[in-house]
Amino acid sequence: MVQNHSHRNVIADTLDSIGKAGAYVIMTLFSLMTIYPIFWLILNSFKTTVEFRSNMVGLPKVWTLQNYVGAWKIGEFDQLIGNSFLYTGVATIGIILLSLRAGFAFAKIKSRATKPIYASFIIGILLTIQSLMVPLFLEVTQLDRILGDFFQLLGIMKSNKFHLFYNNRFGVILIYIGSALPTAIYLSTEYLKSIPASLIEASRMDGAKYEQIFHSIILPMAKPIITIVSILNIPKIWNEFALINILVSKTELQSLPLGIFRFSGSLSSDYGKQFAALVIGFVPMFSFYLLFRKQITQSVAAGAIKE
Repeated sequence: MVQNHSHRNVIADTLDSIGKAGAYVIMTLFSLMTIYPIFWLILNSFKTTVEFRSNMVGLPKVWTLQNYVGAWKIGEFDQLIGNSFLYTGVATIGIILLSLRAGFAFAKIKSRATKPIYASFIIGILLTIQSLMVPLFLEVTQLDRILGDFFQLLGIMKSNKFHLFYNNRFGVILIYIGSALPTAIYLSTEYLKSIPASLIEASRMDGAKYEQIFHSIILPMAKPIITIVSILNIPKIWNEFALINILVSKTELQSLPLGIFRFSGSLSSDYGKQFAALVIGFVPMFSFYLLFRKQITQSVAAGAIKE
């Protein structure tokens, strides 16, 4: 009996070790599939296009920074990178603040209007950016024209050429916030529902108003969902191309993805500068992950446990 029991333990330990080894092999393969393309891109950004054509895999024979100098100049990244930081930062803060406030109302303030209003926001999750592009373009240009005509009628402006939404940073940020709110509100509402209602009720009985409750109770307890909403939206807005392409035409208002897109036309065969442009666009997001990876991991884990 003892020998049989010991034999079964040995078999179980062996199967467990084989299972762990298999899991490590699979995870290693997936990690390599993710990391190697990035490593390959960075490596080839230091080669000239001539060298890249003859040596696509090996190390550069001569490491050069000329691709970065050329890509920075052609892509006009000195103008565009500031816009990318502005659009990403302001839009993400706006999304977090508005979605948390809306989520607090939907989760904790009971009203007959709560369900239909919440449902109207959730429908927005089903709408894709591609389906909204043409209506959005027509809407922003019409709104600008109507406002321009109104101000001209009042004598405030001499012509009706007024741009508040089209070719304006305010319009870009407003549309980025609006397009991300349905998902952010859904996540915030579902997370805030898990906060005990007794905390809100006790504060109300002590005379606290909803604004005070939001700042003193909800915000400190919402750090995990704030991080998750940030993780979802910062890379999305930083890399966004379709909307910014139709909302602005002036170079000084464009963002990095439009600068990188310039290397897809007549410059598409200049691989060195293309790779350098892609690395320039990638480095800020990679730095963001490296700086906040601990907070990101902790918040995602806390959010999962909360669920």
